[in-house]
Amino acid sequence: MSKYFNYFPKTLYTADSKNADVVNNITSRFNFEESFKINQKVSYEYEIKDDDTPEIIASKFYGDSERHWIVLLFNNIIDPQFDWPMDYRTLISFIDEKYSASANVNQSGSSWAQSHTKAYYKIETRTTISTNTITVNEIEVDANTYANVTISSSNVTLADGFVITLATSKDTQSYYDYELEFNESKRSIKLLKPEFVSAVEEEFKRVIV
Repeated sequence: MSKYFNYFPKTLYTADSKNADVVNNITSRFNFEESFKINQKVSYEYEIKDDDTPEIIASKFYGDSERHWIVLLFNNIIDPQFDWPMDYRTLISFIDEKYSASANVNQSGSSWAQSHTKAYYKIETRTTISTNTITVNEIEVDANTYANVTISSSNVTLADGFVITLATSKDTQSYYDYELEFNESKRSIKLLKPEFVSAVEEEFKRVIV
């Protein structure tokens, strides 16, 4: 982000009572309005790939890796280390480290995360047979409620003659699956269309400087 911070105004920073340094004032802020980001005329959806970084995407679509700050700010990403999806190998290492304290001496953190339940769900499904319309309601419950959920399925004929199927089932989510799903949820981002990049850079300079 070297070029990005070069545009920030200067300020005096005092580390002690004797010395003062001139530094970039990184507390200055530039943001995109939400209404602008969701405008399909200026942006489009993009799925982050395992080998993508903000710099690679900026280079690929904007012709300059230094424009990666546009990718980040356009998606409200403050800390790329945690807000950007990890590749599979990094994710498994992260899970191993995160849950290692819970695992026993002969078990990896990843194995512990796979074998322990984080969340319990009661699932209610309504299917309108004639239109094949399916509505699913997933409700998070505690372990005791989960244990007492009865799996069932029955057909009900409504007053208008339509037949619906009401079904109840249940499911669990391990800590491992939670981490996988949470990481995957970060892959969908929005990218500013390239033809608007120069205008955004000029506006950024005007606001920050």
